[in-house]
Amino acid sequence: MELDHLSKSSIRRIADFSPYLDQLVGLAEEMGLRQRSNLVHLEKCLHEHWSLGQNNILCWTPIAAGLLVLVVPHYAIAEYTSPGPDGQPPKVSPRFITELISGDRQLSNSQMQKVARLLDVDPVPIYLRQSLSGHAVETQIIEKMIRRYGINYVASRAVTLFDIVGFSLLTPFEQMTQLNSLSYSLNSAHAKMLEQDVGINFARSSSGDGFYVWNRDDGLEANVNLYHFMHIVLADNAIAKDKASVRSVPRLRACFHVGSCYEFHQSEGLNPTMHDFIVGDVTIELARMIDGALPGQILVGDFLADQCDDPLDPTQTQANLDAVTFLRRAQGNLSKLSGMVISGERVTAIKCYLTGESTGDGQFNIRRLHIEDKHGLTRVAYNAKVNIYRESAEPILLGIEDRKLPPNKSPPNA
Repeated sequence: MELDHLSKSSIRRIADFSPYLDQLVGLAEEMGLRQRSNLVHLEKCLHEHWSLGQNNILCWTPIAAGLLVLVVPHYAIAEYTSPGPDGQPPKVSPRFITELISGDRQLSNSQMQKVARLLDVDPVPIYLRQSLSGHAVETQIIEKMIRRYGINYVASRAVTLFDIVGFSLLTPFEQMTQLNSLSYSLNSAHAKMLEQDVGINFARSSSGDGFYVWNRDDGLEANVNLYHFMHIVLADNAIAKDKASVRSVPRLRACFHVGSCYEFHQSEGLNPTMHDFIVGDVTIELARMIDGALPGQILVGDFLADQCDDPLDPTQTQANLDAVTFLRRAQGNLSKLSGMVISGERVTAIKCYLTGESTGDGQFNIRRLHIEDKHGLTRVAYNAKVNIYRESAEPILLGIEDRKLPPNKSPPNA
């Protein structure tokens, strides 16, 4: 039967952009064939309303015959929050739009009507072959489809930036091989963490000279796992560089920061890309921090963010978690990585810390580095070190010792 033919291939078509592809395909098979066919039809309708990237789909709500979606031109989101002619106030506040494109996109019917009135746009009905079942997996897949055809705002996202030192001075062939080497280190680190049952659902986008990398999962543990992921990537790269006899392996510098960002899928041909892209305060800060980083250095931004301890319960947050406290939490759960094998040697211990000057009693403070960018703007960052100890091999020492850093120039009144 035609519906039997749709069973797995169709669910892959509607879920292939999901970071949880295999899980969604498996769970979706628990639904009836008509429900799966329903989702295939819905995806086709959303694609038509997206109209090659001309429109964004903001939110949805179920109705008896299918669902309502709110579709606006891609430029309208900025116009809603911009002052009108002759200094008229914007139609809606930026905070309202931010809340609208944050978190879950499903609204109640009354919420949908209110949002439609505020944005002066009529909800668009999508009629399905049968009513939605309300199945949890069905709702999850619809949420991911809506996000694919819209923009998502995340208030607190951990991101790391890997930058290839001297990239612009390399030949095109060397640039290709070094980017390929860095890609392999990302994949290798991912595999090693999964072997330790440490989950990281990482995504990446190119910075030109390297990659922005983030964890699609939310919460404190997800952000800590990304920080450790950065260590393993740098360790894999360091080992490969020692073995390389030509310039095929890059020399890296890296930054880690937590901040807000917008996530979206760019248009590629006739479809949205399968890969996420991000831009926002966190990527801007990383780009400016990396300009001040030395070859081989690891910098951590001076962030202050609410970190959700339980991604299933966003109300359980630890407010005002700063970079220093975050690093203490990161050091506290490093035992999960004990036993990891790197270059054939089992890891016995990992130590990560922020560096500083000796206080004379065997203790060290944490030094705040003031980095000035090309625009004359100054930001605070911390120098990070990572030591990975192995059973029968020399330890892998990542980062730069504090004593080897140039004198820190503090800004006026710092």
